Amino acid sequence: MGFRSVLARPFAAWVASQTRFWASRPVETQEALRRQIVSQAAPTLFGKDHGFSEIRSHADFVRQVPIRDYEVLKPYIEKVLEGKPDILWPGLPAYFSKTSGTTSGTKYIPITRESIPNHINSARNALLSYIHETGNAAFIDGQLIFLSGSPALDTKAGIPTGRLSGIVNHHVPAYLRSNQRPSYETNIIEDWEEKLERIIDETIDARMTLISGIPPWVQMYFDRIQARTGKKIKDVFPDFSLFAYGGVNFEPYRAKLVESIGKKIDSIEMYPASEGFIAYQDSQREPGLLLLLSSGIFFEFIPADEYFSENPRRLTIGEVELGKNYAVIINNNAGLWGYSIGDTVKFVSNDPYRLVVTGRIKHFISAFGEHVIGEEVEKAMQRTMTKFSEVELVEFTVAPQVTPVSGLPHHEWLVEFGNPPKDLGAFAAELDHQLRALNTYYDDLISGNILRPLVITHLKRNSFIDYMKSLGKLGGQNKVPRLSNDRKLAGELAARKMSSVEN
Repeated sequence: MGFRSVLARPFAAWVASQTRFWASRPVETQEALRRQIVSQAAPTLFGKDHGFSEIRSHADFVRQVPIRDYEVLKPYIEKVLEGKPDILWPGLPAYFSKTSGTTSGTKYIPITRESIPNHINSARNALLSYIHETGNAAFIDGQLIFLSGSPALDTKAGIPTGRLSGIVNHHVPAYLRSNQRPSYETNIIEDWEEKLERIIDETIDARMTLISGIPPWVQMYFDRIQARTGKKIKDVFPDFSLFAYGGVNFEPYRAKLVESIGKKIDSIEMYPASEGFIAYQDSQREPGLLLLLSSGIFFEFIPADEYFSENPRRLTIGEVELGKNYAVIINNNAGLWGYSIGDTVKFVSNDPYRLVVTGRIKHFISAFGEHVIGEEVEKAMQRTMTKFSEVELVEFTVAPQVTPVSGLPHHEWLVEFGNPPKDLGAFAAELDHQLRALNTYYDDLISGNILRPLVITHLKRNSFIDYMKSLGKLGGQNKVPRLSNDRKLAGELAARKMSSVEN
């Protein structure tokens, strides 16, 4: 047993006790945090513009601070980009996290000295929670790989700027740096395929124990290793025991990843975003991710079905209900106020508050009023795959086909299989059945002959990789949208089809 794993156990116990303390006082923790960050930001330009000094309650806060997305907050961000201090938060940010927006182009999200612990300590605490619950700490003594964006940083107004994963890389604790992979020189390679080959060079003979990254890109890493060695991952990395991931729902990828590894291993789900680290899986036994109520973010939740209404309700943690979809709004010590991150979540526990990510508020299909959401298509796919055990999934996305060449309109599922079903027609029929069971509006449209059952377009190998490469977004933290309400993505991918199957 190495010194890292020996020291980790008491530290993990301390973190667990701190977590129990604030998790058992959710309302008090959040209210104290709201008062604190509003008070700190009162002297800023944003604080003055929105009367922070007069805010005494959440009701006051709701009246003074409207809901915003990046476009609405952008005038304040641009002042910070000009090097002006005390705009959204006292002083200047420590970093800008650079991320791509669908309508805003490049977004620059401030990260302050006060908000850095939210990003760094939350990932650390996720691993420590695992150690405390399971007693398994040996993985810390091996080699750890984090498949992430480049840590090379540019500057904006003298402020270091880069991808969130690259910024976080600069804050990996010193005691882990000696067993972290890949090296800095490899990590700064921009071309993902070249970078991946170099990562394999550095890791293939190493004692890898933890691998972390977005599932489809980890799968690509595994595929390349298997192509080189002809072996399962468990035979290449016999000590590999923990997979940490975030960014997308793991379930559609689980079967293929487990098959590639050759054995079941523990996994930890994390919910990081440029705007803040929101939640992590704190238990291997309980479902959901623990919402981080004491980490610099004051949360509000808008019922998803009210999001686009004129005056949606903004609920605090004590007002949410289990099993309902909410859009996440954050207010934090990085200077984001009433900020809609675009995600939807559903609470599965309130003691403590644990959630699951259900999709994106703007990612849905409602070409005919069905309002199919990401959670539903992923669950339909997951349930269908359990009945077709031979199927391995690489990636998929869903879009409406409003004006087909013939027949009724339908939903088109563009799917790349690692191993396709033996009977693709039966698979499509079961998938449609599962979606109908999950969404009554969709079911009504099928029953009423407004829509015909879904169509699966079977895509060629590497279709999604090639598509992401064409956008310059291959690897790192980039993700394919699970569903769209238009045909833009579907149109790009349709050219790569092998066949289409109706049912």
